[in-house]
Amino acid sequence: MLKHLLKPLFLSIRLINKTALAFTLCALLITISCGKRKPPLPPVESVSQRVEINGFQRGGQIILSWRMPARNASEGNVLSINRADIYRLVEAADSPLTLTEEEFASRSTLIGNLQISNSDFALQRLTYTDTLEFAAQPVRIRYAIRFVNNSGQKAAFSNFLLIDPSANVAGNPEALSASVSQDGVLLKWQAPRANINGSVPVNILGYNLYRSDSKNDTAKLLNAAPVSDTNYSDNLFEFNKEYFYFVRSVSVGGGGEPVESLESNIVRITPVDAFPPSAPGAITIAAAPLNLSIFFATNPEKDIAGYRIYRSTDPNLSKSVWTLLTKELLTANTFQDTNVETGKTYYYYLTAVDTAGNISEPSEIVSETLP
Repeated sequence: MLKHLLKPLFLSIRLINKTALAFTLCALLITISCGKRKPPLPPVESVSQRVEINGFQRGGQIILSWRMPARNASEGNVLSINRADIYRLVEAADSPLTLTEEEFASRSTLIGNLQISNSDFALQRLTYTDTLEFAAQPVRIRYAIRFVNNSGQKAAFSNFLLIDPSANVAGNPEALSASVSQDGVLLKWQAPRANINGSVPVNILGYNLYRSDSKNDTAKLLNAAPVSDTNYSDNLFEFNKEYFYFVRSVSVGGGGEPVESLESNIVRITPVDAFPPSAPGAITIAAAPLNLSIFFATNPEKDIAGYRIYRSTDPNLSKSVWTLLTKELLTANTFQDTNVETGKTYYYYLTAVDTAGNISEPSEIVSETLP
């Protein structure tokens, strides 16, 4: 009796199990048949940017520079650049020029790094300065840099920059000073006393002069060729404008190329025009029945604003009380005096005035009698 009662229950359980199994298999088949398989993606380099570096020797330093990418990568698996690591390998001067990245990585030394922010990408060009300690024998230095992302993953090395540094280059000039004249800013300095390795005589080809409008601006070279003397006059300047100057020695490097020293002290100066122009000269007078025409040479100064003409009938009268004929500054080099009387003798002198208001000494006195 119990057996007959349980039989329908067992049949129901078996049916449920078969149904669940069938449903599970169907779902698995649908998943396998409906899903589209995609081709495998190539691996993405963690730091994709690779940089090209340049460099040169200045005094006892090597200045490295490189141009940053247009933007900082931050897409997909490419993480943003966090810093630049700088590597150096010092080798014998006659070492083979070719070197693999693996050899460089195992033999070079990490000498420094630069933390990089997003603003550095806007600056475009970054620099790193390596101060040298010169060995007794000639060497070659090989530099390279690589970017590192914020997870510590490294990009490939840059190009290898090879430099043959010279220890026999002049030290920097000293005691730079500046003074102002009517025509220019006169710069003077003292020659270096030794080369950067302490040797003498000093290897001097000449000097380069630099000027900027502020201490943080890039200085511009003033001279077209190295200056042989220890003085230089900057004639391309403006009064009442601030300038910053420095000078560098120039030597002949080991390969025959010019090598600059580090800069001298920086001189800051604002030229002020306190220099009166020269007195007008070559004054002549032409007489006519109704006027006296005055002619004179144009002053040589570049900042002349105009001229004043004074007149008297008594040459012994103090010049301070002579009559001023030009109420406004005369900008021409001729003047016609029509307020004259026949038979009288008139005496004249002139002064020149510059744009800063400086007044020249009185010219010579000239005279003429109206016919």
